[in-house]
Parts: sequence; C-alpha cells; structure tokens
Amino acid sequence: MKRSDRRILTSHVGSLPRPDMLIEINRAKFAGEAYDASVFAERLSAAVEEVCRKQAEIGIDVVNDGEYGKTTSGPIDYGAWSSYAWGRLSGWEPGEPGRLPALAGRRDRLKFAEFYRELDATSFRSSSSLGGRPPVFTGPIAYIGQQALSTDLTNFKAALAKVKAEEGFITSVAPGSFARRQNRYYKSDDEFLDALGEAMREEYKAIVEAGFVLQLDDPGLPDTWDMANPEPSVDEYKKFATVRVEALNHALRGLPEDRIRYHICWGSWHGPHTTDLPLANIVDVLLQVRAAAFSVEAGNVRHAHEWRVWQDVKLPDGKILIPGVVSHATNVVEHPELVADRILTFARVVGRENVIACTDCGLGGRIHPQLAWAKLEALVTGAKLASKELWPA
Repeated sequence: MKRSDRRILTSHVGSLPRPDMLIEINRAKFAGEAYDASVFAERLSAAVEEVCRKQAEIGIDVVNDGEYGKTTSGPIDYGAWSSYAWGRLSGWEPGEPGRLPALAGRRDRLKFAEFYRELDATSFRSSSSLGGRPPVFTGPIAYIGQQALSTDLTNFKAALAKVKAEEGFITSVAPGSFARRQNRYYKSDDEFLDALGEAMREEYKAIVEAGFVLQLDDPGLPDTWDMANPEPSVDEYKKFATVRVEALNHALRGLPEDRIRYHICWGSWHGPHTTDLPLANIVDVLLQVRAAAFSVEAGNVRHAHEWRVWQDVKLPDGKILIPGVVSHATNVVEHPELVADRILTFARVVGRENVIACTDCGLGGRIHPQLAWAKLEALVTGAKLASKELWPA
C-alpha cells in the first residue's frame, strides 16, 4: 500500500455519483424489471472508465470504480454499500413487509422523532430493506457473486490501466456490518458471523489477488451502538464489537495486511448523530483489525474534534491513518485551507508519512453530484497546500 512519503496522498471512501444512464438500469434491476444485459454491460464498463478518468484528472491518488457495480435503487441510496451483497449471497429469502427492525429502534431516531419523520418523507432512501421486505437468512450462506465480482475486477483493471493513479481500491462489506440482519438458520451469533465471513472471504481474496487494495466497509463497528436499546455499557458493547472483529480477522486469514484498509463511520445519513459512540471508546477494538490502514470519519461537526484521540492512542508502527477531511454530511464545500489545516493536524500527531487525506464517507447518493466532485477538488487542493508546509523546499 502506498504511503505519503513525498507528499500527502488523497483518496475517498468509495461511492461516487452514478451517471443517469447507469441509474436507470440500476433502478430496473432493483425493481426486478426487464433490462438489456448487453447494454448494461457496455454502459457499466464505459461508466467505470469515465469515473476513473475523472478522479485522476482531479488529482485523486488512490482511486476506485465508484462502486458502480453495486446496484442502487436510485440517485439517492444510503444502503448500496452493503445491500449489493444480497445479490452475491445465497441462503436468504424476503421477509415480512416493513423496514429493517434495527433502524426503527435507533436511539437517535427516538430522540428526534419529528425530525426523522420529515427526513424519511423527503430525502432518506436506502436499499437496505430491498424494496420494503427486509431479507431473512433461512438457510446455509454461500457466495454466489462470482460473475458480478469478475465484472467489477475486469472493468476496474481496464479503466485503471488508462489513467495515472498511485493505486486502486475496491470496497467490500465486512461481516459484522452485514450481520445486522435477521437470522433464522444459524444457532448462534458466532455461527452466523463465521458463515458470513467465510462466504465474503471469496470476495476479499479475489480483490487482493487481482492486485487491488481491499477496503472493508464496517460502519457497524461503532454505529451499531445506536441500535442497542436500552443503551449498553461501553464494556458490554466492546465485547460485542470484538466478536465481530474476530470474525472479520478470521475471514482475512492469510491475506496480506499491507493490501487491506478498513473503513468505519457512524452512518452516512444526514441526522443529529447525538447518540454516536465516541471514537475513544472503540479505538482499541478498531486497531485489532488485520489491516494496514484505518479510514475514520473525522471531518463532520460531530466527530471533527476526535483527532485528539490519536494524541492518547498511538497509531501502531507501520500503520496508516486515513482521516476524513471533507464531509458527506453537509452541502457546504470545505475551503482548501481548512482541508489543509485538518491534514496538518493529523500529520503532526501521527506523522506525515502515515496520513492519507480522504472523505468521511461515500459521496455518491449522499450529496448532489456537483458538490461531490467539488469536495474532491477541495480535498486535492488542500492536500497540496498541506504538502508544501510538510515538505518545504
């Protein structure tokens, strides 16, 4: 994995705005309507090539495929980062009509019920419930997504060969976050997690073996805290989270740590987030993950102060911190000088060579496409400003 040894490298968390041509076919796929598979394949390949070109032109160093191979339900979709895996796993069937049970019980939602009723009615869309019937696991889990995965790898490899970038990464959901679904087959939580990890391991291995950096998306590590009602003790929750990290590490066994980065956030919806678990309460569990780099939400106003955590907790030798320095949570485009200030803060705490500047979370499906690209431009400009100060001529 590349490091910031001469300048601050830049990246993002994964999801980028989908073009209209892709959104329409995705909508048809998600709705179970007929679509021309050959036309979709051509459009997907062209879209991946275009999104890689655009990232490279802006100056993003560590690029990806925009998560374009992961089906979205529309231009706004907060759940595609994980819901894509339903199409790559067997052992489930549609459940009863409704929303994900865990979503309704979030303490932030209960505390700000009026706000969330308005949000749900106007701007919150997620494919997590798969059209209003949250899936339920009723049989043995197996990976069946080989063709879709092969398409992702082939398209990205071809696109990456045509642009100038330091490195390429592909995202995949971690078992702990995906396990926040109903299980009626496995006898225990541990069995369920292990089965998910073993199935997703095939995807993890293929991404690494194809020569890409594997990014594991696991917002559930801190974010499931808000789903626990009543609120547990921190020690109880850390035991819960540790079990999930152990399942992930087992799924990663034998894979090179220096090809793996691990992403956490507190959910990408635009809400109050007053019941988020502080990073300080989970950072020791985070650092147990077998990864070379840790992508942490650090730019939005609920978590921007948490750079101080790294004053008290030493980043292990050889590890990389990938802090969010621009946020998906606001339409305001960060000033490049603010971005530079945030980068400099982290560089002074953990070392300049150990920082890659990033976004808080995926930008696609969270904010308007114009703003998403403007934020990436601010990220690159801010990184250049910070680099001048960190590597004076």
